[in-house]
Amino acid sequence: MQVTTIEGIIKNGQVQLSEVLNLPDATKVYVVVPDLNRLRARVKSPHLVDKSKIKDFEKEMIETEDDEL
Repeated sequence: MQVTTIEGIIKNGQVQLSEVLNLPDATKVYVVVPDLNRLRARVKSPHLVDKSKIKDFEKEMIETEDDEL
């Protein structure tokens, strides 16, 4: 297997290559991330897209005594 290495960066969640490269669709590529241990994953909170459905997520709080459970 012949391997060509092209440097790039991630910008807005997409790989931006440092040079113009016209690859045909379905070309298999491999992404190698140096110093991956330095990177930290971010977990974002989900957001309600359709605000008209907010009623579906309302909760009712009912207080009970421990003996009633």
